[in-house]
Amino acid sequence: MSEPQIDPAGNTQQFKAFAQRQEPEAAAPQRSFLVPALVVAAAVIVVAVVVFLLLR
Repeated sequence: MSEPQIDPAGNTQQFKAFAQRQEPEAAAPQRSFLVPALVVAAAVIVVAVVVFLLLR
């Protein structure tokens, strides 16, 4: 059996194509919206608990 001849330029071209491709960013806006929403919700809960404890 002869060894297959591997073209190193083919691997380089495949890597360059992989490195330069553009990923769709559909998931990024949801994640960026989720974090501030959770922070605001946590702040509202903390303020509500403090107000409840002060008025009790």
